[in-house]
Amino acid sequence: MPLAEAGILEVDVPMNDKPTENFLEVYEVGTGKLVTILELLSPANKLHDEGRRQYEQKRDSVFRTGTTLVEVDLLRAGEPMPVTGKKVRSDYRILVSRGHQRPHAQLYVFNLRQPIPLFPLPLLPGDDEPPVDLNAILHALYERTRFDLRLDYSQPPVPPLGEQDSAWAQRFLTS
Repeated sequence: MPLAEAGILEVDVPMNDKPTENFLEVYEVGTGKLVTILELLSPANKLHDEGRRQYEQKRDSVFRTGTTLVEVDLLRAGEPMPVTGKKVRSDYRILVSRGHQRPHAQLYVFNLRQPIPLFPLPLLPGDDEPPVDLNAILHALYERTRFDLRLDYSQPPVPPLGEQDSAWAQRFLTS
């Protein structure tokens, strides 16, 4: 390798192109104990076999603890994460599984034409549970980042919408 002379070179830097998963963990201040995990499902951990397998293992390990899991699924594609009990179809879901109430949990189900419902962020048993208004958070983020200028709404969504939802979306986009 020849010795470089003084100057400025254009170079590339190594990039990790492996997707990362983002989640929020809530810890008890005094003890450092993990209290709640909020997971936002991604295509990597819902739609791809290996990522889903890894996520389901993580989910199962959380279910064996006293830690609360809040799982937000805003992806219409793919099979929903498994739960037992009444089977319902919905576009989107939010699971609130409090560690001290397992196996019982609340499943918030909603569809494309409905706002994301408020849901509680469970902390320690007996603590007030602040409501999470994810619908307002995402709308504010959409406005602030100007996603309306970045997204091409003339392209069909993936997965495709059903006939009624497609007609609703067309009316919504043209209004």
